[in-house]
Amino acid sequence: MRERINLLKDYQDAANQLRDVIPLAKFKSQKWRLVAVSRDGLDIANKLRGKLDNKINFLFSESIYAPNNEECEIARVSEGEEIVINENLVDSFGIKYDYIYGEAHRKHEEKILSYIYQYRKGKPFESVKDEVVLLVDNGSESGLKFMTALKAVLSQKPKAVYIAVPVIPSDVLESLEPFCDDIFFLYDIDDYVETSIYYESIEYISEDKIEEILGE
Repeated sequence: MRERINLLKDYQDAANQLRDVIPLAKFKSQKWRLVAVSRDGLDIANKLRGKLDNKINFLFSESIYAPNNEECEIARVSEGEEIVINENLVDSFGIKYDYIYGEAHRKHEEKILSYIYQYRKGKPFESVKDEVVLLVDNGSESGLKFMTALKAVLSQKPKAVYIAVPVIPSDVLESLEPFCDDIFFLYDIDDYVETSIYYESIEYISEDKIEEILGE
């Protein structure tokens, strides 16, 4: 395994550097909507927004793992029950789609709905129809999280959809590009390992902090 590579100090550093590659002037003129796809992405989105009044939301999703292997993500389900499947893994392991759909429904009922009630007081994801959306995360190992968010957001017919992510695998970058208007990133990495090694430190974002950000 490669040695730890600290490309970024922390999420504040990542947000500061992303500001140099994102056209922030358009935030005021177009009222971009920031949509986090993870709790870490929410922290970066909040730091990226700074004192601007752009809205922030959290699009919840959950991983679906291979049977008897909780480290192998084969699909992902969003709060609108959109499902994105890693077809190569599913075919390789001979996993039945009934299993995936069953797990997707279970994760939605048991986990995602609880997040919606906890963090949004039961309110559904606010429509982004005809709006400019910026999807944000701290990194991306497989691209499934972003792809699930894209599927959910694009179904609402936004004006445009962008992605902001500090570090991203080169192959994931290529796979996501056709589905969004642009991707703002700092590092695309050929031999991506896992997101955490690219930060010197990662601050845990508490439940209270999530509720505070989403309640603003």
